[in-house]
Amino acid sequence: MPRQQSGVTRRRFLSTAAKASVVLAAPAVVPARALGLDGNVAPSERITLAGLGIGPRGSYVLGCFMEEPVVQFVAIADVRRDRREATRQRAEQKYGPGVSMYRDFREMLAREDIDAVLIATGDRWHTPASVCAARAGKDVYCEKPCSMTIAESQALAETFRRYGRIYQAGTQRRSVANFIFATELCHTGKLGKLTAVHANTLHPATSHDWLPAETEPPRDVVDWDLWLGPTPWRPFNQRYVDGGWRGFFDFHGGGILEWGAHTVDLCNWAGTNDAKMPTLYEPTPSGCIATYDDGLKLVMRDQDWMGLGTCSVRYEGEDGWVETGDTGRLEFSSGRLRGQQRQFQEEGTSAVSHVKNFLECVKTREPAHSNAEVVARSHIICHAAYIAWQLGRTLEFDPVKVEFVGDAEANRMRSRALRDPWQLI
Repeated sequence: MPRQQSGVTRRRFLSTAAKASVVLAAPAVVPARALGLDGNVAPSERITLAGLGIGPRGSYVLGCFMEEPVVQFVAIADVRRDRREATRQRAEQKYGPGVSMYRDFREMLAREDIDAVLIATGDRWHTPASVCAARAGKDVYCEKPCSMTIAESQALAETFRRYGRIYQAGTQRRSVANFIFATELCHTGKLGKLTAVHANTLHPATSHDWLPAETEPPRDVVDWDLWLGPTPWRPFNQRYVDGGWRGFFDFHGGGILEWGAHTVDLCNWAGTNDAKMPTLYEPTPSGCIATYDDGLKLVMRDQDWMGLGTCSVRYEGEDGWVETGDTGRLEFSSGRLRGQQRQFQEEGTSAVSHVKNFLECVKTREPAHSNAEVVARSHIICHAAYIAWQLGRTLEFDPVKVEFVGDAEANRMRSRALRDPWQLI
């Protein structure tokens, strides 16, 4: 891929190796795909992909990658041995033997033959792992949310800008047709001047409690210290490792971020074409209302939706409104707008189109739909809203300085302390 600059490139080496393997390993049962036979993409032309933290959602997204002929999955890093082994077994059924396993992802990132990394860890790791991958010269597809704080959001954008790597956040609704269509209605003036955009979010609350301490397993079974990573130390409990970390402040950014990573992102795209951030945040009992400098309202709420599926959005203008969600269906304010209706098949949870966009951008080096710059802005909005909700007061925000105006307490909440040695930002 574009990173290779040495005289003997990985592409040339793999091409030679593939030809040699036909002669030297003919008796072995090797999938034709692995050799570039039967119309398959030649090894020298593939994007080599590694996985980091492949759980339930990551397993689904990995499947989307593995359906793409251009992808060759070569390595998995996970702190859990059972997940390392399951992912390797799955990949080797498709690609043949040779998929490597790592407990520590840093060893995997040191490999020069890996082009891109799928990061599907828990939220606490998304920014540090993405930063490490970019510094190692890898392109990154990372599940949402992309950051835990305003400071991490800034660091994410700055890192990918500095290292020139491709980044795609797992905010896949930017690549799903019904959400694209609703956004186009805004950008083409079909709704008139926008007055409000509504984002379906969850209740913001998180807990500072600890689960009861349990016996810590051997490091090779679960590396608890590496699982915790940049977060404060706490005793092991299997529930955390099995996905029960959501709702705990150290590991989770709250309900505004949980769905707002998708829906606030869509609203900022529809309302400002990713050009702005709000300047005022007013908390509500279960969300927040943010206001842009031109008066546009961004309403983050968890109730009173039309039943069009999870992660719904609603765009309101002077000439009408549109609402849509993960089912792909749309509702309109009038027959005039309803005449714009189309049939959309892909649901909002599907990553198929988003993965395709990422792989195309790895080749072309063009920014992906959910690149680091645009998702940094929408995540900063989510974090600012959560800070206003936690403090229970209206906050003024300076989008240029990326700080709250005249509120030292709120500004201290823009970042969190990171545990050694993960002070990457």
